[in-house]
Amino acid sequence: MTYLDYFKEICTMPHGSGNTKIISDWLVKFAVDHNLEYHQDDANNVIIIREASKGCEDKAPIIIQGHMDMVAVHDADRDIDMTTEGLDLQTDGDFLYARGTSLGGDDGIAVAYGLALLADETHALPRLELVVTVDEEVGMLGAAVIDLSPCKATTMLNIDSEEEGIFLVSCAGGARIDFRFPMNEVKEDIGAVYKITIDGLLGGHSGTEIDKGRANAIVLMGQVLAKLSDAKLLMGLNSIKGGTADNAICNSCEAVVLCKPVEPELFEIIKYEILENYLSVEAGARLTMDRIASKPESLKWYRNSDTTLSHFLTSLPNGVISMSKDIEGLVETSLNHGIIAMDERGVSLSISVRSNDDAKKDELIKNLIDIATTHHAISSVRGEYPGWAYRKESPLRDKMVSVYREMYGSEPEIQALHAGLECGVFAKKIPGLDCVSFGPNMFDIHTTKERLSLSSAERVWNYILKVIAE
Repeated sequence: MTYLDYFKEICTMPHGSGNTKIISDWLVKFAVDHNLEYHQDDANNVIIIREASKGCEDKAPIIIQGHMDMVAVHDADRDIDMTTEGLDLQTDGDFLYARGTSLGGDDGIAVAYGLALLADETHALPRLELVVTVDEEVGMLGAAVIDLSPCKATTMLNIDSEEEGIFLVSCAGGARIDFRFPMNEVKEDIGAVYKITIDGLLGGHSGTEIDKGRANAIVLMGQVLAKLSDAKLLMGLNSIKGGTADNAICNSCEAVVLCKPVEPELFEIIKYEILENYLSVEAGARLTMDRIASKPESLKWYRNSDTTLSHFLTSLPNGVISMSKDIEGLVETSLNHGIIAMDERGVSLSISVRSNDDAKKDELIKNLIDIATTHHAISSVRGEYPGWAYRKESPLRDKMVSVYREMYGSEPEIQALHAGLECGVFAKKIPGLDCVSFGPNMFDIHTTKERLSLSSAERVWNYILKVIAE
């Protein structure tokens, strides 16, 4: 089987974050079928080891690393349960995509490359250690707990990047912060019921797209609610829901509210004031407020007597906080409003925080908790992971640049990344780890427009073979 065959097989299995048992067991079956050493832990992380080919025993071992989970999102009109169903793969010219869903090229392509290398019988290869982690997309939880004692390598190819010809050599650390804003049930028998909908936004990865000026639907919804509250029109909240992943820029949000009647002219003013700053970026942005003609008696209404949810949401910063003073164009510190939901206990909000400076990351987390405390919200921090510091001396980086130059006839770009990579976690676990992150061209990852360039994937496959050979 080729790497593409393995990737297509991966796509037949559900493997969103937190739902990795099936693919983890499939990886173990691969190891058993190929008589390879394997290690599977309780978290579903898998390590598969192939000993060196004859004549390569004296070559240094290499870790091939990626994660098995994907950001599983689908279009509203796509009838699919991504917790149980596979993807419907389609090809359009050079692009492979999945109909109405994300593709999971981030990071299924790394797993596919790794399996193809382990099964390869045509090339002389050193000892290869394929390390496949879980739940990278929700805080690198698998990398945090994996036991790497079976591994002997101190050189690692992390295949978890999406731009061919760009080598990543440093990344941000991060954390998730969960807020719970308490709400009290109120009895209201007057007012009108409205459904507020924000959609049509671009969304995207909160690490690589956070500096593109894209709107966040949760932030916009907070602004809508704040304007209605300031106008003394908002009387209660029945529901609010938006976002699918902490590290994806929220592209849609909806809320059901109880209001005094809102004049259409006033709403048009509110709509313009909120969307005007995004007109050049978010051409497809939609903001609607539709009155529900007959008020359902079953709806319950909630609000907070001490402070308003809208003011809490608008008090929180979002997006780029600071740019790096050392690396031109690099976002140093940022945060993203990822998921908002509501139940009888109140409104929950999950935020992803990133920084290439761990001290500034800690400072931002403290500031967010202080804001939450002021608004009587409860905070908790989870999934914290370290940054990956730039290594001035890197034999692996030098070799990869040399091979790239020979194969492509041009120079690769060496970059630091604001998004998080598991390299930082692995560097803490393996003293002296020499690592580079790279990969084939993928576009619009974490969205339903995600697509993989097949020609780029083939070039990167051949490049990997040459790097390992040398």
